Amino acid sequence: MKQVTALALFSGGLDSILASRLVASLGVRVLAVKFVTPFFDYELLADPEGYQQEVMEKYGLEVVLYDLSHNYLDLLHKPAHGFGKNFNPCIDCKILMCSRAKELMAKYDASFLISGEVLGQRPMSQRRDTLRVIERDSDNDGLLLRPLSAKLMSPTKPETEGWIDREKLLDFNGRGRSRQIKLAKEYGITDFPSPAGGCILADPILSPRIARIYKGEFVINPEEITVTDVRLLLVGRQFLLPDGFWLILGRNEKENEKIETLAEANDMLLYMPDRPGPTALLRGAKQRLSESDGIEDTLLKCAGLVVRYGKKVKGEDPGAEVVIRGQGGKRKITSQPLDDKIFREWML
Repeated sequence: MKQVTALALFSGGLDSILASRLVASLGVRVLAVKFVTPFFDYELLADPEGYQQEVMEKYGLEVVLYDLSHNYLDLLHKPAHGFGKNFNPCIDCKILMCSRAKELMAKYDASFLISGEVLGQRPMSQRRDTLRVIERDSDNDGLLLRPLSAKLMSPTKPETEGWIDREKLLDFNGRGRSRQIKLAKEYGITDFPSPAGGCILADPILSPRIARIYKGEFVINPEEITVTDVRLLLVGRQFLLPDGFWLILGRNEKENEKIETLAEANDMLLYMPDRPGPTALLRGAKQRLSESDGIEDTLLKCAGLVVRYGKKVKGEDPGAEVVIRGQGGKRKITSQPLDDKIFREWML
């Protein structure tokens, strides 16, 4: 008899790990599907093989990565079920992932889907009525098994077809994690993430930056937002200059390297060649050069910020030479540090 395959929506959190391992222990081949966006786990795309090896070594699970970024950026314009406390469209997010997972079933010859959702664990997306909405709106009636709470819910196709023994599924309920931790120990799993969510859209500090774009309150039009825009919004110090230019400054060497990596053809980079300090990225500067009469004044402001946040010399903040890289070449200007009173209102 051919082994049944299931796709697991895999967040990497403890519940999704346990749901996958539980179903695998019942004789089903489980393939974990890890969706990523700029708002969660995007960095995994830099080394998918490394992530796959880590998940196999830690949890004994086969995993594949899928980038949902463009679908997700579209979703944020108007999620059908609204937002949570911040800018998090949790219900529509789950519907999107379940819909995409269903599309992948044919590719992997899978018969059903698995989710680590626990009834009553989250007030917005894991109520009984909401779980039903997710199943319905993702067109997964009867195909979406939630093994950790299955005994508290109606039987699904994998149970009625005999692919899964319903009696071996669980009845977890509520926000407590003691039963999950006990089950993890039974599986020999000791290294797992904390329960705190990793989605930027639920972050009370960072999510307003994203919301501002979608509300039309930023230099980027909502319809034009890109993955790179989002990634830049989530790094470094952010400034919206009086003439409408957007500037990002790295706060440490790691952020400087990331900003330089994210720079595109229309951007300009600024840095001090002879003194430790931030790398700055002036977003879309090349494209807007012909639209602004005050570009030189803008560059002086940017250079002044680079110097202001550079390392002090003997406790002082002297002027410094700043390299401006863009438009196919480099040039240098000497700048004094910008006074805090001038730029305080520019900070996002």
